[in-house]
Amino acid sequence: MATPQSLQLSSVNNVEIPVHIIHTEENQIQEPAVDEFDYSQRGQWLRAAVLGANDGLVSVASLMMGVASVKEDIKAVIVAGFAGLVAGACSMAIGEFVSVCTQRDVEIAQMKREKLKGSSKSDGNDEKLPNPAQAAAASALAFAIGAVLPLLAAAFIRQPMVRMAVVVAVASVALVVFGVVGAMLGRTPVVKSSARVLVGGWMAMGTTFGLTKLIGSNHGMQI
Repeated sequence: MATPQSLQLSSVNNVEIPVHIIHTEENQIQEPAVDEFDYSQRGQWLRAAVLGANDGLVSVASLMMGVASVKEDIKAVIVAGFAGLVAGACSMAIGEFVSVCTQRDVEIAQMKREKLKGSSKSDGNDEKLPNPAQAAAASALAFAIGAVLPLLAAAFIRQPMVRMAVVVAVASVALVVFGVVGAMLGRTPVVKSSARVLVGGWMAMGTTFGLTKLIGSNHGMQI
């Protein structure tokens, strides 16, 4: 708002002439809000979720493919896949728990050093510390979700060749979905992320199938 002010000035003829001086306020231009969200903050839980689901899917699908290459019995395939689900979920949970505990210890030690130096940056950081139990549970759950997909795909199919084809198809679709979801949440290229996950899964399943068939079919091994 303009604020006029009057100043009384004396002229040569001693006539007071009001002079109006207008002070204008500086226009404050508000810049549009910028998305300042740090997507790296999603790194911890996103990594655990995507890694767990991807590992569960690829590990169990590859394990089932390997067993199916030398054993046509559906019971053997399902039991092997279920054992892989349980073992993998436990392994992921323990590994994530240990990893996050180590990270938490490092952050706590850093906070203590900052407090000794009198830094105020460490105030209120207790709420930001990672939760090992939560990370372990999320990792195990994600692994189990990924691992159960090939199990369900193979559970109701009796023909061995059809069963393997269905497992590969279901695993491929799920890998693409995991890649797309991870890319969208992390704001990374969707095609590149999906292709990387899919090709990696194919390589794991193909390698497991080929090597297991080679070992199981030669040298007179009875499985």
